[in-house]
Formats: sequence, structure tokens, C-alpha cells
Amino acid sequence: MTAASTLAVVAAACRRIRATWPKAAFALTACACLAGVAANAIGAGPPERVLTVGVVPQFTADRIDEIWRPLLEEVGRRSGVRLELLPSPNIPAFEDRFEKGEFDLVYLNPYHQIIADRTQGYRPILKDRSRLLSGIVVVRKDDPIKNVAELNGAVVAFPAPNALGASMMVRAALANRFGISIVPRYVRTHTSVYLNTLLGESAAGGGIMATFAEQPPEIRDALRILYQTDGVAPHPISVHPRIPGAIARKLTEAFLRVGETAAGREMLAGIPIGEIGEASQEDYLPLTAMGLDAVYEK
Repeated sequence: MTAASTLAVVAAACRRIRATWPKAAFALTACACLAGVAANAIGAGPPERVLTVGVVPQFTADRIDEIWRPLLEEVGRRSGVRLELLPSPNIPAFEDRFEKGEFDLVYLNPYHQIIADRTQGYRPILKDRSRLLSGIVVVRKDDPIKNVAELNGAVVAFPAPNALGASMMVRAALANRFGISIVPRYVRTHTSVYLNTLLGESAAGGGIMATFAEQPPEIRDALRILYQTDGVAPHPISVHPRIPGAIARKLTEAFLRVGETAAGREMLAGIPIGEIGEASQEDYLPLTAMGLDAVYEK
């Protein structure tokens, strides 16, 4: 049935209702209901497109939802594109999903971006332009060690094998730049790395500047930074190639506009993104020369 014929049927039905139902208000209500049916029959266009968003599970699921859902709602409002958060229970599940291309939009670490580009062609569109990600090696402040090469054969603590800055970038640098072999000890968290080093359970520890700065003074002041790796662009927000360029541009502009408001900057800070800016694949090419594939554990 065409739109015109549908409306004609509804109009005729309303005339019959008015003639046979004495209560005017009831008649008007019935006509309004029929008008709603007509609107549904005619349709207002194709269903709204929903894009799925994946987020690396670096926090608990509840915390990720608390950070990202309001942000995605605001970006959706500004872009006219509905964004639906698709949670992953852990890092391996997250890696499996982006390697299969299950996310339309994804926030992931820089090395994950390299893998996502290889496997699916994900393209970075946004990043934190206020900082670079680098790894650090810390030792006790009273340790006489002066050179990273002196760690050859020593136990070095790391949070996890695939922690990019604190583990992968550090281990790759120790092997490739300094040509030394160490005994890695994985202690789950950055804080545990610093404590293991302070207590002498490890000769050194791998971390990043952000987590080192967050440590209580009694820990931070008892350690010193022996080495810092080269910096790389931090976590990007990337888009799958199946998403049309016009939609990707709308999303990019919406995120940037969110970053122009105080409330938006507060939402972005939870990710954490200090100053949102545009990103490109070229920003992440330096990682391909760091030898990270050799230290990545699948």
C-alpha cells in the first residue's frame, strides 16, 4: 500500500469513527492511534544505523561503562550516529574480537593498532595529542648501577608480558638496543613492580611515567629512573574500513567538539585522554621498527 492510499484509508476510518462514536474525545483518541499506525506503515526511512564500539579492558567492566557510555551518548548526539559499547571480559577476548573485525570503532593500545591494521585495516582517527607513551626502567635510589647493560642476567619485574610501555617496549629495548638478556618476573600491576624493586625482589622494574608519578612519595622517592624508552603515540580510537568515510568524519568532528567543552574534557580525562586530536596510521609506524613482535605473547 502506498503512502497516499494508507492516508486515505485512515481518513475514511476517522470519518466513520466521528459519525458513530458520540464521545468526541474518545473519537479523537482513536483517530490519533490510527494516525500512529499510518506513520509506522509509511515509515520515516531506513532503521537507525548502530555502530559497535570496543574498548581495551584496562579497567573493570563497570568502570569502563561509567567512563565510556556518557561519552558515546554525547558523541552520538553530536554526530547523529548511535554508538553502542560492546564490552570484552579480558584482553585475549578483546584481541580476538578486533582481529575478527567485530568492532566498528575501537579504542586500543598502539601495538594493538598495528595488529588491527594488519588483520582488518583499522584506521586511527583520534588520539591524545598531549603526550607520548614510553616505558621506564626503575632501580632503587641507593643502587650503584649506572648503566642498563649492568642488568644483564638480572631479574626485572614487569606488570604483564603484553603491557606495551611497561613491558614490551622495555624488553625490546633491552634485547635490541643494549643486547642483554634478563629474567622477567610478571607481578600483575605497576605498583607491584615498584614494590618488588624497592624491596629487592627484583634488580629493576619496568613501568611508565604516569603510574610512577602516581606512587606514594615513600615509594617514588626511594626509586630512580635508570632508562626511558623512545616515546610513541598513545592509544588511538580507530575505525573499521567498512565504515564510510563521511561517517568516520562525522564521528571525528563530534569527538573533537566534545573536547572543546569543560564537561567533555572531564569525560575524556577518564579514558584517559588529556587533549583529544586527530590521528593517522603514520603516527604508529615507529612501533614497527621496535622489534615488538618478538616480545609479544599471544
